[in-house]
Amino acid sequence: MQDVHDLIPRSKHDLDRARAAVQAGYPTVAPILPQLTAWLQDGNWPVAHILAPFLAAIGAPMAPHIWHVLRTDDEVWKYWILGWIMPSLPEDVAAQFRPELARLCHAPTESERQEELDHQARDVLTTFGWT
Repeated sequence: MQDVHDLIPRSKHDLDRARAAVQAGYPTVAPILPQLTAWLQDGNWPVAHILAPFLAAIGAPMAPHIWHVLRTDDEVWKYWILGWIMPSLPEDVAAQFRPELARLCHAPTESERQEELDHQARDVLTTFGWT
């Protein structure tokens, strides 16, 4: 590998690059975490199934990327982050998201409710025993 950017999947079917990113591991892929996280925008994409468990296992270094997603208006992307990444975080890392999870659970916007983010947030809160 000459450039870590060569590990970024080029399409939703680019399983070879997704596997190569996983194989390279963290911290090698640290510079491309935003691009890898972007592949979780749709859980139906084949590369998402390869990248999600890997990204979830990274833990604390994923926090800024999770915050980025939570601050977007992409409710589907939030859904997958809440379902795939959040439950795998160490509790001390996940704790920083607790207020936002509580808001999503108890006072979601209409679009958040339509994408069932309230249910996803409740599941994460339950996972950590925060309900």
